[in-house]
Amino acid sequence: MIEPMNNKLKILRAMRDWSQAELAERLDVSRQAVNAIETGKYDPSLPLAFKIARLFGSQIENIFDEFTTLYFSVHRKLSISSDSRLDLSVTM
Repeated sequence: MIEPMNNKLKILRAMRDWSQAELAERLDVSRQAVNAIETGKYDPSLPLAFKIARLFGSQIENIFDEFTTLYFSVHRKLSISSDSRLDLSVTM
């Protein structure tokens, strides 16, 4: 079984005194999606993770755990690679 994603979304939301519904509106997602991300039941897509980071004026690494950040880093490299070979190198 895959471990739930650890993130600081609930803490960041609470620091701004936003409800899940208010955060969902700012991110253009459902309240249920926000709840699922906060509880680790749903992993946000890369574009949504960037949207979350921008909204809170932070970097993805500061919101999501180390494993998730590694996943996003690899996914980003694969997404932007125009080469037909897969580049799985990750810079730490």
